Amino acid sequence: MDPLILGTIVGLLTILVLFSGVSVGIGLLVVAGGFLLTFDGIRSLELMPEIFFGKLDSFALLSIPMFIIMGASISSTRAGADLYEALERWLTRVPGGLVISNLGACSLFAAMSGSSPATCAAIGKMGIPEMLKRGYPAGIATGSIAAGGTLGILIPPSITMIVYGVATETSIGRLFLAGVFPGLLLVGLFMAWSLYATWRSGNRALLTKQNYTWRQRFEILPRVIPFIIIIIGVLYSMYGGIATPSETAAVGALLCLLVAIVIYKLTNLKALWSIFRDSTKESVMILFIIAAAGVFSYMLSTLYITQSIAEWIGALDVNRWVLMAAINVFLLVAGFFLPPVAVILMTAPILLPVIVNAGFDPIWFAVVLTINMEIGLISPPVGLNLYVINGIAPDISLKTILRGSIPFVGCMVLAILLLCLFPSIATWLPEAVMGRAL
Repeated sequence: MDPLILGTIVGLLTILVLFSGVSVGIGLLVVAGGFLLTFDGIRSLELMPEIFFGKLDSFALLSIPMFIIMGASISSTRAGADLYEALERWLTRVPGGLVISNLGACSLFAAMSGSSPATCAAIGKMGIPEMLKRGYPAGIATGSIAAGGTLGILIPPSITMIVYGVATETSIGRLFLAGVFPGLLLVGLFMAWSLYATWRSGNRALLTKQNYTWRQRFEILPRVIPFIIIIIGVLYSMYGGIATPSETAAVGALLCLLVAIVIYKLTNLKALWSIFRDSTKESVMILFIIAAAGVFSYMLSTLYITQSIAEWIGALDVNRWVLMAAINVFLLVAGFFLPPVAVILMTAPILLPVIVNAGFDPIWFAVVLTINMEIGLISPPVGLNLYVINGIAPDISLKTILRGSIPFVGCMVLAILLLCLFPSIATWLPEAVMGRAL
């Protein structure tokens, strides 16, 4: 059978299996095993366990459970609320400071937790009721938090970037650095739209200043500064040549646990057990998907599907930007239905040789891919962040939340266009810190 036709059948069947409700990892294994058995014989199945566990034989993967523990430690405390309160008090003199403080808190919490749903929940629980109480439109209050939560998979340390690095054998350190300026760009675009939408609502009182004493501003800093120091320390250790990403993640996880215990008095053994239990569940889920995707990729390669798709795309007589636009549309649609980790693991091995042959930087492409995945987090039908917001603000309809998040989707699309026009937004920092990639 022609590999391209076979690839189409594999793609359609994979979508049907995943839409059936089965977990992503098991679905990929079932599809891969079925096609290997059909086209390569029963002996090919003997390699599946070796490939499955071999895909996990990577030192870089150790950073995933460590960063998850780091995020879980923070999420289990009042760190999100304290970040929100601290920024609100210090940004009080900025017009519309409340919505800006929410987005600022989202970006900082995202940098500490690396989790979009956790960021939405932690900041939204405080920020949304406060914005509604002061008269902000429900769409702005919920949309800004939903969009701010997506920063968790872009601003380092990002689990999504680690998965991309493992899947494509790309430097995780470079990927982390590549996400810094695009992350700040998105924060700036989100803030600009939020202020404009607030001004357009006609309630000028929302843009006035709230009064806090200097004592109120300084008294909350001791609860926030340790986490910020940990972020700076993690990044310095990684890029100062002191430790590898995995070692840095382990130290960061330990320090976050200590801060949670010492500063936030998280001494309850049941609460600590919950951190390790939930972190283990999430880590196993991600690692299982990575291993299953390794078997799936092996199946695609063995049946010559990956190579044929890459050759077919490479042979298309189209401008490389038309090709990139088509890839972006494909990723956008995939992100509507599948979680970011699954999309990356399923598509990166196929798309990487294509984008490299077209002359695109794989580090730059990682950022573009991640922003596409961010859009999926606030777009139906999956739109995980939308449901998280609806869960913490049940009085606000899902339709209102979705309507409030749509302008932020536009901000993300604008960010992708700016990255296409100015790729150095993503590539300058990695090259400045680590030199040009060979």
